[in-house]
Amino acid sequence: MATGTIKVKESVFEWVGKDRQGRIVQGELRAAGEATAQNTLRRQGILVTKIKKRKMSSGKKIKPKDIALFTRQMATMMKAGVPLLQSFDIVGRGNPNPSVTRLLNEIRQDVETGTSLSIAFRRHPMYFDDLYCNLVEAGESAGILESLLDRLATYMEKTEAIKSKIKSALMYPISVIIVAFVVVTLIMLFVIPAFKEVFSSFGADLPAPTMFVIGMSEFFTTYWWLIFGILGGGIYFFLQAWKRSPKVQVFMDRALLKLPVFGALIDKSCIARWTRTLSTMFAAGVPLVEALDSVGGASGNIIYKEATDKIQKSVSIGTSLAVAMTDANVFPSMVLQMCAIGEESGAIDHMLGKAADFYEAEVDEMVAGLSSLMEPIIIVFLGTIIGGIVVSMYLPIFKLGQVV
Repeated sequence: MATGTIKVKESVFEWVGKDRQGRIVQGELRAAGEATAQNTLRRQGILVTKIKKRKMSSGKKIKPKDIALFTRQMATMMKAGVPLLQSFDIVGRGNPNPSVTRLLNEIRQDVETGTSLSIAFRRHPMYFDDLYCNLVEAGESAGILESLLDRLATYMEKTEAIKSKIKSALMYPISVIIVAFVVVTLIMLFVIPAFKEVFSSFGADLPAPTMFVIGMSEFFTTYWWLIFGILGGGIYFFLQAWKRSPKVQVFMDRALLKLPVFGALIDKSCIARWTRTLSTMFAAGVPLVEALDSVGGASGNIIYKEATDKIQKSVSIGTSLAVAMTDANVFPSMVLQMCAIGEESGAIDHMLGKAADFYEAEVDEMVAGLSSLMEPIIIVFLGTIIGGIVVSMYLPIFKLGQVV
């Protein structure tokens, strides 16, 4: 009959006491309970005078940046010769997010009971994906875990940097559109009705632009609840469909790549992540067919994921990587040439890394250029909308002044 070990949840206790020489000492101890902690300290020759369980707040949500920082810290400490379990203790205590501390404590407990680090990570798929776990497993098998964690940290830092740059490029126009919508709403609900009351005393025909704006204001004032309901509900259901429906995902990912200006930026960021991921996997010694399992999803676009699945099938039957990538028809010629050179020279990880560096630099330049380009475009956009409304409302006043 098979028996399983019961996993005891440990807590952190802060204690104050006296050692054998009578000196006052203090510290922290992880134990299953207060009695266990006191017994452990008593065996160490410490007379406990005060002990309490550390309170853990709920903490913030764990983000990919937190995992990247944890990976970098672990790689640094392991390279410095700090033991694995002690590294988890140091990183866990030093992290300002209690959620990360709890996660690291759970992983540490698994490793302490004899579980391999990769399996301990796989028990938390929300934070550690297949790519992460596969690289850690490869590092454990080859005895180069600290080197692989360093590569993994570099990969995650670069990937997060690209995502951050894309978000910053898109955030500015989105925030301006939202502000413009709020301003137009306030004008339609409060400003134009006031002008309408003034114009009603004129007893004259109003210009066509003014009538059009007043008509829009009346419709907006009467059906504002319907407009906001349709707009809010439409955005919500659209985002849910984008998240859950594969057909909508394919359509939107294709549409994003064809957007003017932004499409090229998203395309280059996908290529940078794809080449960086495959380069990291190759450098870790992961076989090509297995490496391609993780590469497609890491690109962040379903078009590249489908292309990766096609490449994987071709490579598994003996086709070279460069030829398979050419047949996928999504990669630029420079990436294909560098991949072909890498295959011939046996340095494919190095060449893919160079391609990733090039496209990451391209993303940086495009984001910097977009920041300068978007400013005048947004000014013209806001000026056209707000200025058009203002001019339409002042046209009757101008005409009245001419008559007088």
